[in-house]
Amino acid sequence: MAALRSRRKRRGISVFGLSFLDVMFCGFGSVILLVMIVNADTLTRRKQVHQDLRGQVSRLQTEVRTGERYLAELRNALDEVDRQRVATEGRSREVVDRMQRLQPEIATLNRETRSQREHANRLKSDLRRLEQEQQKLAAEREREKQRGTQVRRFVGEGDRQYLTGLKMGGKRVLILVDASASMLEETIVNIVRLRNLADAVKRDAPKWQRAVRTVEWLLAQLPVDSRYQIYAFNTKAWPLLAGTDGIWLDSGDSATLDRAVGALRVLVPDGGTSLYHAFEVAATLSPRTDNVFLVSDGLPTQGKSRSTRARVSGDQRRKLFRRALERLPANVPVNSVLFPIEGDPFAASEFWRLALSSGGSFMTPSRDWP
Repeated sequence: MAALRSRRKRRGISVFGLSFLDVMFCGFGSVILLVMIVNADTLTRRKQVHQDLRGQVSRLQTEVRTGERYLAELRNALDEVDRQRVATEGRSREVVDRMQRLQPEIATLNRETRSQREHANRLKSDLRRLEQEQQKLAAEREREKQRGTQVRRFVGEGDRQYLTGLKMGGKRVLILVDASASMLEETIVNIVRLRNLADAVKRDAPKWQRAVRTVEWLLAQLPVDSRYQIYAFNTKAWPLLAGTDGIWLDSGDSATLDRAVGALRVLVPDGGTSLYHAFEVAATLSPRTDNVFLVSDGLPTQGKSRSTRARVSGDQRRKLFRRALERLPANVPVNSVLFPIEGDPFAASEFWRLALSSGGSFMTPSRDWP
């Protein structure tokens, strides 16, 4: 007993007893349990965050793919814009080049406009002079009427009498008849329409019939002791009666005169107009003519050779006319009977100048003449 007490005394008090260990293990277990609870909650949150992030990643990947498609479309659109820009630059260069090429033409048109304005001013002066001359002629006709004379007389439809200034004298009278397609009508549209119709319709065209009656009137006014010749012309010139080229005909031969009128009535207007060959006939006839009557509707569209131009301007027609005048023999009066046509503004003034320079006459008859 005593020994037991002594041993207990020697053992003493230990702080690491069973109760302490229990407390320690319980506390440690509580910590572990708390850590596990916290860790479990952390894992749950982590999974939720991971799922949210995965959704965002998926959405961003979708947006990236959509953006890539848009980027591809934008690149294609950019390529198309580049191609259009290159094409536009090419067309722009073409326009600039064309403008540079057109500059001389524009300058030419400006010069032509100025020349036309000057020509219009000259025409106004000519008209004023013509009015003065007309007043003089009217006074002269009045004086001749008082003396019981008339310049010219022709009984037309309804016994109407006409006064003309045509000088019908001459021993050898040459009549040049324009037989081009423009003699069918007065407007371009109607000329194009008629020239594609049958020959019978062309012969009955009102304008051409007026020209035929005019030639018949001229033949009726020929002096009895004169000689004559009739040539038709378009792009070339030929005698109205076959086999009489270069031969003067007797105006007293009524049978030949009737055949000439018959040949004129069956003639069909066709082709372009070249006064060069018509005036060349006047220069080559022998003995030469001393009076020329020209029945036409305007300035020529062709010269010595056939033109390849689709359209001939007014200035070009005037140049062709003046070149043709070089073929006329000198000191021979040219009497022009003009049936105006649309789009030929210089014809009247040019034929009037020809009448003044050659000592002939010029007239534009009314629709019911002769």
